[in-house]
Amino acid sequence: MRVVFIEDVEGVALGGEIKEVKNGFARNYLIPKNLAAPATHNNLQRIHKLTKGAAISRTYRLDEMKNLAETLDGTEIGIEMRAGSNNRLYGSVTGTMVADALAEETGIEIERRLVQLDDPIREVGTYEVPLRLYSDVNALIKVTVYATGTDPFEMVAQENEESNEDKLSPEGELDGNPIETSNSDTPEEVQVSSITLEESNTTEAEPEEDSQE
Repeated sequence: MRVVFIEDVEGVALGGEIKEVKNGFARNYLIPKNLAAPATHNNLQRIHKLTKGAAISRTYRLDEMKNLAETLDGTEIGIEMRAGSNNRLYGSVTGTMVADALAEETGIEIERRLVQLDDPIREVGTYEVPLRLYSDVNALIKVTVYATGTDPFEMVAQENEESNEDKLSPEGELDGNPIETSNSDTPEEVQVSSITLEESNTTEAEPEEDSQE
């Protein structure tokens, strides 16, 4: 079906554009949500007005998403999961679960596709998960996945303590063992000792020559 887009549909078209789309997509999604209209003669006559309206909507939407990004950026959420003694989860944490937990924590619902989780989370721990809210509008949230029956705050504190210990480890050490460094003064000390020894032997030898005379 040939339609004229009333509003921007990310990844599909911008408002005012005319495109051929699948009939089901148009009838079941685009047209009922007033995102597009059939490209009839009357609608095509309205295309200029539609394009202008879409530009206004785009600007409003961009501002709205920027404000949302500022609100969500840095948000910390916790997700409780069953896990084994090796910290591996019985299952995995998906983008949908992150979106649901974020909505529960903040009261703000976002679409699962906005959660940029490349692979499901399969171990307990703290993860930084990016959100792509709009074109060039992003936010970063912190997701703590913890085992059922454990304290997530205690786990985070332990992770921070381990991180601080790594940062405070002395320079020049690797895996807790100091790296051996060459001492340039050692050869000089050995040489001085050798010369002293030779002088001592010479001094001791002189009385023997006197006794022979």
